Amino acid sequence: MTIEDVAILYVQGLGVRGVAHLIDHYGSAEAVYSAPMASLIADAGLRKDIAENISLGEGISVARREVEYCRKHGIFMVAATDAEYPALLRETGDRPHILFVKGNIEALSRPMLSMVGTREMSPSGQHITNRLIEGLASTVDSFTLVSGIAYGVDAACHRAAIAHHIPSVAVLANALPEVNPTPHRQLAEDILKNGGALISELTSQSRQNGKHFIARNRIIAGLSMGVVVVESPASGGALSTADLADGYGRAVMAVPGRVTDVSSFGTNNLIRSGKARLVMTAQDIICDMDWERYCIKTITETMQQNESLSLTPDEEMVFEVFKSVAQPDVQQLINATGYTIGELMMILMGLELKGLIRTLPGQRYERI
Repeated sequence: MTIEDVAILYVQGLGVRGVAHLIDHYGSAEAVYSAPMASLIADAGLRKDIAENISLGEGISVARREVEYCRKHGIFMVAATDAEYPALLRETGDRPHILFVKGNIEALSRPMLSMVGTREMSPSGQHITNRLIEGLASTVDSFTLVSGIAYGVDAACHRAAIAHHIPSVAVLANALPEVNPTPHRQLAEDILKNGGALISELTSQSRQNGKHFIARNRIIAGLSMGVVVVESPASGGALSTADLADGYGRAVMAVPGRVTDVSSFGTNNLIRSGKARLVMTAQDIICDMDWERYCIKTITETMQQNESLSLTPDEEMVFEVFKSVAQPDVQQLINATGYTIGELMMILMGLELKGLIRTLPGQRYERI
C-alpha cells in the first residue's frame, strides 16, 4: 500500500466506483496520480475538474494524517491491490479501495460465510443461530464468520462464533477504533481475543450520520461465498444484504419460519421468490456453499458420529419413535412416550442440539 492508495479516497467526486474504475484502468493508485491529466480525461473518462485535482495531488496531505491516525490506534490499512485484501470482495465493482482493519488480518484470508438477521430476534432465532454455528464449527475446518455486530441476530452470530472458537469479522458502519452500538464494545474486544477482526471502509474524517449501513451491508455480502438470513421482517437491512449478495452471484440462504411470525416474513418471502435456498441445518449450508472440501469429516461421517452420541434414557425413548414414524408430530410423540408437552420439548431440544433431528413446519420433526 502507498500513500496514494489512501489519498485517492479523498478525491472529491470520485466515489467508490470511480476509485475502483481508476485502479482497474491504471493498475494502482500510484499510477493514477502519475498519469497525465489528458489521459485521466481521455482514457479514464474523468471530468476535467476531477482530473485536475488528481494532477495537483489532492488528498496527499490528508492521507498522511490518516496514516498517522491509524498507526496511533493500531489499525491496519489494506488496499484492493494488496495480497491481503479479500479475494471475493476484490471482484465487486463497488468494492472499498481501502479496508481499515483492527485485529487478526489473517481472518480475512479464510473461506467466509456471512450470517445476518433482524435486530428483534426471537428465542427461536437465537436457538437456530446457535445450532447452525455449532454444526459448522464441528464439521468445517478453518473458516471465518462475518456479520455486522448490530443488536439481535448479528450479535448472536458473533457470540456463538466465540463460544465455538470460530474467528469472526464484524463489519462496522463507523470509523475505527470506535464501535457502534456502544454496548457492544465488550463484544468487539471478545471478537479480537478470539482471533477475529473489526473492519470498516470509513476514514477517520467520515461523518457518523447513520447513512453508512447499506454501504456496510455490501461489504458483508461481498466478503463471503454466501449469506444466511436467519430472521427478518418484510423489510430491513438483512434483506438488503441478501439482495446485494444475489447481485454479486453469491449463494443466498434463508431459515424458514412460521407464516404467522413477523420475524420470518422476510426469510419466507426470500424462499418463496426463489431468491434464497431453504436451510435448516449446518449440512444444508455446507451443501449450498459447496464446502465439502473444507470439511473436517464428510457429512456422512458426521451423521454416523451423531448416531453414536451418548443419549439419555429419555432421549433414547423419544428417538426410538423416529425409527418407525418418519415425521412424527408432537401429539404422536406424546402418545408414544407418555411424556408431558414440557418434558417432551426439552428432550427434543437435546436431540436437535446433538444433530439427530430437526424441526419441520407444523410442529413436526424428522430424523436427520
